[in-house]
Amino acid sequence: MGVEDRAAAPRHAGEHHPAAGRGPGLPMVPQAFNLPICVLQLKCGNCGEVSEKWQYLRLMDSAPLKGGRGSATMVQKCKLCSRENSIDILSQTIKPYNAEDSEKFKTIVEFECRGLEPVDFQPQAGFAAEGAESGTPFNDINLLEKDWNDYDEKTKTSVGIYEVTHKFVKC
Repeated sequence: MGVEDRAAAPRHAGEHHPAAGRGPGLPMVPQAFNLPICVLQLKCGNCGEVSEKWQYLRLMDSAPLKGGRGSATMVQKCKLCSRENSIDILSQTIKPYNAEDSEKFKTIVEFECRGLEPVDFQPQAGFAAEGAESGTPFNDINLLEKDWNDYDEKTKTSVGIYEVTHKFVKC
């Protein structure tokens, strides 16, 4: 497949929506995906098999595609139909979720998918936030429980991110 074929690969966007919280104005800024922060459950586009295992994707990972056609963040063979599939994190699409995005879904990352479709996302540690009023940094936020809270010493207020939800859309 040539460059033109690669550009036409299906793309999926991960959209996130934390409920209104107090404090941080930048609640979801992935720290360059260096941690196993992008944890997805994937479905084979050929046979429809949904993997029981969560896949840990990191932007810095690269695996060669079969036949020397380039590389992707992750390449895997479906256990049911044996088809080789791949998914690539598109680094240029990573965007922060800002205070003005509160209460709505926003695309924070896009994936180029070849034979795979993301069906679920599991937030982990590695998110960062900044107090909207104080500028206080909050690093290594763990969203595994879909909620996070802390205390901002500068503003003497409780801060948090609550009820994180997500969806995938084709783009």
